[in-house]
Amino acid sequence: MGTRYKVQGKFLGLIASLGVAITLAGCANAPIPVAENFQYTSQLKVRSAGHWDLVSRDVVSQTLGSLGQTGAAGVPLYVALPPNPSAFDTAFREFLITKFVQSGTPVMQAPGNAMEVTYQAQVVRHNSDRPRFIPGMYTTLAAGLGVAHGLGSLHVDAAILAGVGLAAAADYASSVNSGGPTHTEMILTTTVARNGQFVARKTDVYYLENADAPLFMRADAYRPMNMKVVQQ
Repeated sequence: MGTRYKVQGKFLGLIASLGVAITLAGCANAPIPVAENFQYTSQLKVRSAGHWDLVSRDVVSQTLGSLGQTGAAGVPLYVALPPNPSAFDTAFREFLITKFVQSGTPVMQAPGNAMEVTYQAQVVRHNSDRPRFIPGMYTTLAAGLGVAHGLGSLHVDAAILAGVGLAAAADYASSVNSGGPTHTEMILTTTVARNGQFVARKTDVYYLENADAPLFMRADAYRPMNMKVVQQ
């Protein structure tokens, strides 16, 4: 009996292996490109005016570094307010001016001969589903250790599974505690120009809470939507 079951098991395993091989061979000639995820990345979420302050600090630090590399360190700057500014635009200009002044950079109240600092916040709305959890570093590390410890055993160690489970929980908590991914993002670009030439430029992407999107949209771009529920 035992021998027969072993033979049947090997035969079924061979059939399964052949099926996988055939499937992979078919995929090698797919009519269109297959979908593939990007590598694990993280993205900050802007959720308060305090976060706007932190973003401005990073922008000023990176901008001053770029200006130093181009030999423009210490050149007077003028921070321009975008047309039809949003609530974020108005506050962000104040944050930028404060951070530049605190760094010792000359900041002018009028354009004059100063290099102009401009910025643009573009709000992007995605309609596709947003997964709440994407396995990350903790899970990958635990799984790798699990494979290493399981090489000498024919059975999966319950302790290894528990470790991977805890790591997945850590990844999940890390994402959920930030509110998780949202449908709304902001592309923030800061530019320093002189005489029509780009001198420094920085672009970053942040998550926004969906309900906060109007704070980042220009007054002429945001139109509140009145939704009416119709019973059928």
